[in-house]
Amino acid sequence: MAYVAIADQVQELHDPTTFIRKYIWSQDHKVIAIQYGITATAVGLLALVLSGLMRLQLGFPDTFSFIDPVNYYQFITMHGMIMVIYLLTALFLGGFGNYLIPLQLGARDMVFPYMNMLSYWIYLLAVLVLVASFFIPGGPTGAGWTLYPPQAILPGTPGADGGILLMLVSLIIFIVAFTMGGLNYVTTVLQARTRGMTLMRMPLTVWGIFTATDLGLLAFPALLVSGVMMTLDRVLGTSFFMPAVVSMGEQLDYAGGSPVLFQHLFWFFGHPEVYIVALPAFGIVSDLLSTHARKNIFGYRMMVWAIVAIGGLSFVVWAHHMYVSGMNPYFGFFFATTTLIIAIPTAIKVYNWTLTLWRGNIHLRVPMLFAIGFIFTFVHGGLTGLFLGNVIVDIPLSDTYFVVGHFHMVMGVAPLMVVFGAIYHWYPKMTGKMFNETLGKIHFWVTFLGTYFIYLPMHYLGFLGVPRRYFALGNTEFLPDSVQSLNASITVSALIVGSVQLIFLYNLISSLFKGKPAGPNPWGATTLEWQTPDTPPTHGNWGPALPGCYRWAYDYSVPGAEWDFLPQNFPPEGATIDSDGIVRSTDGTPA
Repeated sequence: MAYVAIADQVQELHDPTTFIRKYIWSQDHKVIAIQYGITATAVGLLALVLSGLMRLQLGFPDTFSFIDPVNYYQFITMHGMIMVIYLLTALFLGGFGNYLIPLQLGARDMVFPYMNMLSYWIYLLAVLVLVASFFIPGGPTGAGWTLYPPQAILPGTPGADGGILLMLVSLIIFIVAFTMGGLNYVTTVLQARTRGMTLMRMPLTVWGIFTATDLGLLAFPALLVSGVMMTLDRVLGTSFFMPAVVSMGEQLDYAGGSPVLFQHLFWFFGHPEVYIVALPAFGIVSDLLSTHARKNIFGYRMMVWAIVAIGGLSFVVWAHHMYVSGMNPYFGFFFATTTLIIAIPTAIKVYNWTLTLWRGNIHLRVPMLFAIGFIFTFVHGGLTGLFLGNVIVDIPLSDTYFVVGHFHMVMGVAPLMVVFGAIYHWYPKMTGKMFNETLGKIHFWVTFLGTYFIYLPMHYLGFLGVPRRYFALGNTEFLPDSVQSLNASITVSALIVGSVQLIFLYNLISSLFKGKPAGPNPWGATTLEWQTPDTPPTHGNWGPALPGCYRWAYDYSVPGAEWDFLPQNFPPEGATIDSDGIVRSTDGTPA
């Protein structure tokens, strides 16, 4: 057992003494982050395989006998739910949030380490319950990833017996895990910052994760209650969402429920969920751009307030997903207006990223390539979102492949660009080894260009009126022959992009054994996680004493400085931090 001094006090550190306590039932935020990352990646690979199977059917219909309509709709449902909830949300918050928040704030760990450990194991339980639906009679639900009733629980829908119940139970368990982790993140940010680390000195990564966590704590309850209510409709025969309905010629016992109520509850969660994924990506890409362009982030305070504004506005735009549900036109006008308003702080961030790059000393290393690729992809996806945010345009495009192209560019490809860039960026800190730069660049270029070969043609298919979620298009007279040719080329591109992810995994694993030693700070970064006494950081992160924070997170290329960066724990000459955390110069005035 070790003891460390903290501001004239001695803190007892309960170092793990066995393999199980260190790597399995671990309370170390770094180990928990890696557990989240490995689990999310594993289930994400499953979702990637499911998308490949869907594309095989669309690109080469009636070629693969093992893909029937039931399987196809099950693949759609599981792919969408896994990617949005179990991969991206878990990676950004459970993975990067867990690893980076204590390190970037100068803390030893999360404020509730035991609850942090429980959050991972409950998340793992949610994943296992979800995957278990593949092995029950009838298989997983095929209701579509939005799970709309009454279809989701009616006989005839794939997985209507056990699959939908396991999906709903898994989501409920996941929300419990998220709540435990989310309360930990928020409390750590508010209570465990080191001396001198004011809110306006926090890296934008922490701001993005902190705001996204707040959104989740407010939005996930809507999904929780809708999941519980639908479970009761299915198991006990209540009618929260089920109207009087005839199924297969038989009058069911339901009466008085509202399917549209479920849509409101789902999308009240669903649109903030977009920003639960996007805001951490915004913060991380800001840090990557600043570090690899050797330039301070442009408009730091504006970026912070844009993150907060996006988070707030995300709660008043949900019904733009429901323009075709029969809502009052004035209701649609309101949500179209708020959708356009939320584009303003989002555009501010894009301008600030561009101005951060302007005249910067840009190093086109792999993390920087993915960060720039994110900007291109996100801008493209955002512009198509402006079309879909307007009622008059959305109605004819709704449920076409235009929506698929838009959604995947802004909610799939763009966040994954940041995930890859972040893993490459912090890999040297997590492992102490450098990855293979050549393999990383191959991974980037094939992924970046390949995704455009996949999703740009989908916008054209949408304009032609090609519907999404169809197992087969058949002989549809209004569709030209080019539709099938495009679908085949999209499938080939998707299979290539999916396969190149194996290069990424090989690079990560092989570099653990063959990679060159990284050193403590290979990128010359300023934030505190790069200033730890050990690489990788050990239990407790900081050794005998916590660091002080003397400056903001983006002191790059400072005129007259000895280096081209000044770390946050590097004090101005003669500066001290008082008991209130204020940095003071030699004459006692705030520095």
